[in-house]
Amino acid sequence: MNLIKTFEQARAAGRKLPLVSDTTIQAVLHDLASATLANMPLLLAENQKDLDRMDPADPKYDRLKLTEQRLTDIAADLNNVADLPSPLGRVLAETTRPNGLRLRKISVGFGVIGIIYESRPNVSFDVFALCLKSGNASLLKGSKDAHASNLAIVELIHAVLKQHQLDPALCTLLPAEREATSALLNARDYVDLLIPRGSANLIQFVRENATIPVIETGAGICHTYFDVDANLEMGAEVVFNAKTRRVSVCNALDCLIIHQNRLADLPALCAKLATKSVTIFADTQASAALQGHYPATMLQPAKVEHFGTEFLDYKMAIKTVSSLDEALTQIANYSSKHSECILTENDTTALRFSQTVDAACVYTNASTAFTDGAQFGLGAEIGISTQKLHARGPMALEELTTYKWLITGNGQTRP
Repeated sequence: MNLIKTFEQARAAGRKLPLVSDTTIQAVLHDLASATLANMPLLLAENQKDLDRMDPADPKYDRLKLTEQRLTDIAADLNNVADLPSPLGRVLAETTRPNGLRLRKISVGFGVIGIIYESRPNVSFDVFALCLKSGNASLLKGSKDAHASNLAIVELIHAVLKQHQLDPALCTLLPAEREATSALLNARDYVDLLIPRGSANLIQFVRENATIPVIETGAGICHTYFDVDANLEMGAEVVFNAKTRRVSVCNALDCLIIHQNRLADLPALCAKLATKSVTIFADTQASAALQGHYPATMLQPAKVEHFGTEFLDYKMAIKTVSSLDEALTQIANYSSKHSECILTENDTTALRFSQTVDAACVYTNASTAFTDGAQFGLGAEIGISTQKLHARGPMALEELTTYKWLITGNGQTRP
């Protein structure tokens, strides 16, 4: 599959973007938000074509599904991104050297950003909005599962871009076939940055095969530690929310860790989970504490593979520990460095947990469901980075910029 011409067009469109005013970019995103609401029936109809090809029991089904409320929320996010301050042209550092040279370090877009993602058509909106606002053209490589939805979304984006006399190549949807993925991974002369969003297998494949820089996002194996000094009523609500709010997203709870001195509270801690038919894979001590208090059909013995699994489903593991140190070790061994939480009323314990846990987002007494660009006040997100170079956590406008140096002189030459 030869996509060189497509990549060249995206590169050319990206080069013109620094000359587009933020006022125009704001107008594009506001108009896209309005067009999204106006074209809701069309978008839902195209999305239904994708849904009809997927088993509703598939954990990806919820990610794939668009609803009126989700499209309304998407439009709100587009408006939020539009009204955020531009991340471009910020002076990050400035100095004048003894020889009179004036140096300024300013923020600029990368140029062209490629996104590979699975079964999440909302990502098409988020990526376009964030990339445009941060001075980047975007190349979208969605999955076959969501191709009808993505096609309708990108056609809508192109219509709005044309209304503002902007190049539609600023947002390009690549073919759904696997060959397009290979082409994108090797588009070294055209793409500046690649961001995969999806399963651990997808991220690993991109990392191992890409010839261009990659920022890893996605896989969220999230833990919540219920400490010996935790508040039971608050803990039950946080655990329930983190596990059941949306099971198909990367910030959902996968493993509850509980101090052995609080096992008597485990039935109350898990009671609401039964109302959502959450299957619990419990270790020996936790299982004994839940026997007779949690539906037997939803209580199973934990196996080694249940710890370190991103379930993306109404399933959760429980691990019993004897100390904070043991909880920290459990997290260190199985975390994907996405989002981790401690429930405790002991400030010293909370501080040690926060200082020790190696993750992009570390919570004290709050649901991991908040790991989200919009919830962090960033407008939206292009993904949750779980690595440490350049960006970590929710990636939004600032994380989609790099910088360059501007040097101004009056004839200086170097001896």
